[in-house]
Amino acid sequence: MKIKALIFDVDGTLADTEEAHRSAFNRAFEHHGLAWHWSPNEYARLLKVTGGKERIGAYLNSLTLDAAERQALNTRISAIHETKTENFAQLIRDGQVPLREGVTRLIDEAERADVTLAIASTTTLANIQTLLSVNLGRRARDCFSVIGAGDQVRHKKPAPDIFEYVLKELHESAADCVAIEDSANGLAAAKGAGLFTVVTPSQWTSGEDFRNADLVLTSLGSSPHPLRDIDNHFSLAREWGRRVGSTATGEK
Repeated sequence: MKIKALIFDVDGTLADTEEAHRSAFNRAFEHHGLAWHWSPNEYARLLKVTGGKERIGAYLNSLTLDAAERQALNTRISAIHETKTENFAQLIRDGQVPLREGVTRLIDEAERADVTLAIASTTTLANIQTLLSVNLGRRARDCFSVIGAGDQVRHKKPAPDIFEYVLKELHESAADCVAIEDSANGLAAAKGAGLFTVVTPSQWTSGEDFRNADLVLTSLGSSPHPLRDIDNHFSLAREWGRRVGSTATGEK
């Protein structure tokens, strides 16, 4: 086994969370007396903006408002997002956000192979902890060595900051690790950090451009041994990289 760590995104990768997020946002808007409602099409457009508070801000900026109303609503973004986070956590606790097909099997396979697991996400730490504890039970606390979340870095995906943070906390080189993502923003972030990147598109991201991905899988459940298959592609890519590097420097 050549891979030292698998670094997972959360939303759309570990679990198909986006419909639950959309519902949680809409419930938060209603709670705060706002006549806003994000349809599936509207939410798919807003997913190009990473981060919940940033998404609310982007939506707010798209509205026709006078300066005073815009300023007043901007001051409420944190409170709205806090309510949304509470709503989302309740949906998880109600069992409405299971892990995606193949995720648990990949985690099991990685643990047997002594491959470290980590998370690099733009969602909140509270969201991640709730999702893991509900779906993985007691083992959730020990599964992931590092969890990079939400506001731990200044710039969110597609910037590489969250992956760079996780690599630093793992004390590992990007050359020895693999990122697992579902979106173009996540792919750009992982590649920006120098990571071999596997993409498993969700229903929300299936139309995005993944030409720069090292490996695209329909789902992590498409193989009985996903880690072995990923490692084979990873090893081939590293060997190809060494050969190209040797040729470029004149080595034989």
